[in-house]
Order: sequence, then structure tokens, then C-alpha cells
Amino acid sequence: MIIGNIHALQDWLPVELRQVIEHVKTYITPETPVGKHDIDGNNLFVLLTEDLTQPLADRKAEYHTRYLDIQIVLRGQEGMVFSCLPADQSNIEWHADKDLAFLPAGEQEKSVILNEGDFVIFYPGEVHKPMVAVGEPAIVRKIVVKVLQS
Repeated sequence: MIIGNIHALQDWLPVELRQVIEHVKTYITPETPVGKHDIDGNNLFVLLTEDLTQPLADRKAEYHTRYLDIQIVLRGQEGMVFSCLPADQSNIEWHADKDLAFLPAGEQEKSVILNEGDFVIFYPGEVHKPMVAVGEPAIVRKIVVKVLQS
């Protein structure tokens, strides 16, 4: 997991990921409609959403096996829960067509609050629970960039 802000990208961030974030900063505007936006077919695409955050108890943890996620908050505030430990494989709901595994929770979960411009990067296998309400549920406009890993 990597966390940062799109307005203060650090030199240690892998070049490929910096380039993807810079591309998104240039081409995704406040007028860009919600939905999927292809950059390089299934290799690299953006999912732009506006959704209501939910209480922690209502959110499931998830992870992916083929795609890296770059999640960027464009508007609002989002709680993000994550685990530094591997997923417990005993209670997984797997959706192969979406490269998405759901599980009740990660092991030894930790949390951060993401504000406008903040991003978090999850590599395949890293358990995370997005869209957690910070206080009362609220609308968050965000981007999830999906980067296929070879």
C-alpha cells in the first residue's frame, strides 16, 4: 500500500504510477461523467464514481488478484480501512469476472482518512475496505484506476 496526495507526488513513487496519476489529473475533470473510462483497454482504465459512504459495520473488505488499484478522492472525505496481512481464505466471495474478492474483514485492520486529492494504491492481494463513512455517511466523488499487473 502507498498513500499520498496527487498535488505532491514524491520522487520515490514508481515512475509508471506517477505517470498514470498525472494522466488522470490532466484528463479527468469535474465535468467528466461517472462511469468507466478506458485508457488502454483492459490494461488500464478508470472507474469514476459518486457514491454514499457507509458505516464501517456495513462495508466488506476486498482485494484483487490481477489489478492494482489507485484510488483518488476528488471530492468529499472517505475512510479507508486496510490490512497489512494476507486475506483469510476461508470466507471469500470470489467474482472472477470482476477480479474482486469480498471477505468480512481484514486481519488487524487499520484505517486512514482520505481528503480531496489524497490517493491510496493497493497492490494485488492487499485487503482494503473503501467508502467508509467519516462521521455521517456522505457523497464522495472518486476515481479508481485499475492497472493490470503481469
